[in-house]
Amino acid sequence: MTPVTPKPAASVLLVRSGSGSPAEVYMIRRQQSMRFLGGYYAFPGGKVEVGEEPRQTAERETQEEIGLDLRSSARYLGWLTEITGARLPVRVSCFVYGMLEMDVKTEVSGEVHDLFWVGLDELLATERHVLAQVRFGGKLQDVPAIRLPQPGKPVLWGITYRLVKHFLELLPAI
Repeated sequence: MTPVTPKPAASVLLVRSGSGSPAEVYMIRRQQSMRFLGGYYAFPGGKVEVGEEPRQTAERETQEEIGLDLRSSARYLGWLTEITGARLPVRVSCFVYGMLEMDVKTEVSGEVHDLFWVGLDELLATERHVLAQVRFGGKLQDVPAIRLPQPGKPVLWGITYRLVKHFLELLPAI
């Protein structure tokens, strides 16, 4: 079988000063009907188009998915190591932006079911790190995950989980 070349994608990890936490990360939940990652948590982002640099993709997709123009409302902080999907043929570049203001208006697009901020302290809490069963490709699979603090939400797993873990490893102890 010929190996599949991972397709380039890009996303944005948004952070801001938290209200009850030292800082918060912005999460979206994709519409259940979406073919790619439908119903799962992600960061704003998508496929790199021909002639586009990954960072341009991340900024464009953030504008399209949540109505946020990063050039005027956030500051570029850096780039996380690329992650290749374990189950999907995708290679994701993730760019970190810090919000310039605490309260900035975002909106739900046709691709997004839900959006919310989650505290870094919640993401760091070891009791939230679990092995969870998720359905992917028609099969139940046990995967490392984070239970989010919002009731009734599915677990954070997959590429987004791996990006969050990498980001948390870069932080000094809070």
